[in-house]
Amino acid sequence: MEIKFHSQNNKQIAEIIANGIVINETQDALDIMADASYNGASGVVIHEHQLTPEFFDLKTRLAGEILQKFSNYRMQLAIVGDFTKYKSKSLNDFIFESNKTGHILFVDSLEKALELMKKS
Repeated sequence: MEIKFHSQNNKQIAEIIANGIVINETQDALDIMADASYNGASGVVIHEHQLTPEFFDLKTRLAGEILQKFSNYRMQLAIVGDFTKYKSKSLNDFIFESNKTGHILFVDSLEKALELMKKS
């Protein structure tokens, strides 16, 4: 795993670069958040394929736990991927509600993530 930093309006955004899954449990997200924060980042961009599939099954509560940690520590999070493939109404509602706050974002491109994160 590598962390690439993007500067946006005097903000540092950490993008996680990895081919495989880097978040299997809440502690993995906390470790990434701590590393990003230590390096001056106020936000993290992670790609959908870097999250365990259980994240997208709301019954596991993993998504809620992880997103709550990002909210509690006031660290922005953008998850980049194609979410149209998920047919779960509850997940789609969850994504819609998350996007309304601007603190947690589900977007389809890195460019969109960085653009929205620099506004907050």
